Amino acid sequence: MATPSLSSLPIRRLTLRDLTACADLSEDRGWPREEHKWGFLLTAGKGYGIDDPAGGLVSVCTVTEYGPVERPSLAAIGMVLVAERHARQGVGRRLMRHVLSAQGTTPLTLHATPNGRPLYEELGFKGTGRAEMVRGRFTPGGPEPRIATRAATAEDLTAILRLDEEVFGADRTHILTRLPAFADQLRVAEEAGRLIGYAAAWPNMDTHVVGPLIARDTETAKALVTSLAARTDRPLRTDIDVRHEELLTWANERGLATVATNAVMTYGITELPGDRTRRFAPLTVAAG
Repeated sequence: MATPSLSSLPIRRLTLRDLTACADLSEDRGWPREEHKWGFLLTAGKGYGIDDPAGGLVSVCTVTEYGPVERPSLAAIGMVLVAERHARQGVGRRLMRHVLSAQGTTPLTLHATPNGRPLYEELGFKGTGRAEMVRGRFTPGGPEPRIATRAATAEDLTAILRLDEEVFGADRTHILTRLPAFADQLRVAEEAGRLIGYAAAWPNMDTHVVGPLIARDTETAKALVTSLAARTDRPLRTDIDVRHEELLTWANERGLATVATNAVMTYGITELPGDRTRRFAPLTVAAG
């Protein structure tokens, strides 16, 4: 029997049953397996994939929607992967075109690696910013931030959701209500009894990823990162908007070195909604 051509293989929705195959594909491309993150993305959002007749997956991507369920105001595309043996054959382009069609008029965003950016530009995505991935063991030093932080409680959820929607520019309730189970730490910053920031640290392979990181100002962001770092013995990793130069410099001085820079891109909108001055880091670049 002849092997089906790549262009004829159907695109289907992924489920949690595909988690191991997704992690295998990550490993195939030299990425970490990140099974914890894959599980989150496949339950909080949608996954699309193409099955390989020989076994496994040819290509995958995830889509995380925000805003009203019936009419999302923003969707983030992430984890766009093509198996090495099928690379440079137009598979990623075909999968992305399918996603663009499925999302209709919903504005889109993604974080593009240097290798992926040409394809996204060809499809009509525009660069709107950059984010630096920093990683390393956090070393305390210098003046301690004077912002009070504490572990979040169930009673904080309403205030966290209200602040997050104001800063992110879209409702992320279905994401944030999963944080207590997904993250190892969820902390808030307060001033005079009012919530002025929050941040989570979630496990990813041998690191703790800091994100989301929402804060009134840079000092509040520093306080939240410092408090998270004090409660883990793992290296930290996070993706900081390069426009937050002061936080990036501080993170570098505390032992978090830049390991990659990704382009923040949009489709259907010229700028991301919300308030970038208080949005320091995403939950994950795969979900915006």
